[in-house]
Amino acid sequence: MTKNWWWLAAFIIVGISLVASVLFLVARPRRGEPISLSPLPTPAPVAVYVNGAVNRPGLYYLPAGSRVDDAVQAAGGLTSLADGSLLNLAAFLVDGEQVNIPELSTPTDSVAMNRAAVPSLQLVDINSASLELLDSLPEIGPITAQAIIDYRVAYGPFDKIEDIMDVPDIGQATFDKLRHLITVGAVLP
Repeated sequence: MTKNWWWLAAFIIVGISLVASVLFLVARPRRGEPISLSPLPTPAPVAVYVNGAVNRPGLYYLPAGSRVDDAVQAAGGLTSLADGSLLNLAAFLVDGEQVNIPELSTPTDSVAMNRAAVPSLQLVDINSASLELLDSLPEIGPITAQAIIDYRVAYGPFDKIEDIMDVPDIGQATFDKLRHLITVGAVLP
């Protein structure tokens, strides 16, 4: 009888295995067609014309989604005359767009033109001007005007207009606003 139990146990195990296999095959999801992934379409490049204060003006083809800064860099970057403050370098480019880089307006040139149109405009000689005349210059108040006079007394006349930056409280920014209004006149040895 022990043999029969063995056969019965083996039959039960084989039966359970067969039922489990059939259930596995039936419960498994059906196979469909394999999924094939196709590449995304590549967007067409944008054509932009960059001109003005750049090193290499011209027509440039840039990837879609490029920005004004990308166009400026493709054109060799800004020149030293470029006025970058008027640009929105983060703006997206549009196909067919023209990017015009403006130049700085130089106050020296406009003053020179005004001086030619109005010959009565006189330069202030920083080697001989009075306190009141120096005080009338932009960015120069009475204290700085006195400092200019004190510097002249201590160190002698200015050799060139740039020497005014040796006076305390007169830096490059102030000098840039004065350069078209001042002169050193005739400097005697």
